[in-house]
Amino acid sequence: MIYKALSNETRSQIMLWLKSPEEFFDEKPYLEQNLNFQIGVCVGDIQAKAGLAQSVISSYLLTMQKAGLLESERIGKWTYYRRNEKTIQEFSEYIKKKL
Repeated sequence: MIYKALSNETRSQIMLWLKSPEEFFDEKPYLEQNLNFQIGVCVGDIQAKAGLAQSVISSYLLTMQKAGLLESERIGKWTYYRRNEKTIQEFSEYIKKKL
């Protein structure tokens, strides 16, 4: 399932953005709400950066979450996504050993 999730260019790009969100997103609105990128990046910000419909981005994020690549947290009416570094590390180790 991880291979499928990463096979899409936009989904791979989202993984890169979430690896270093401070490079790709403005943290100021988060800090104003006493939040930061440790909680993740709001779906709306990811959607705006990708330039795709919100429904498409939500589908992509759900695919990556089901594959174990992302974790989400809902605060109020907003959902924030961050990388699941544990799964990513395990997958990396699997690749090193098997390929």
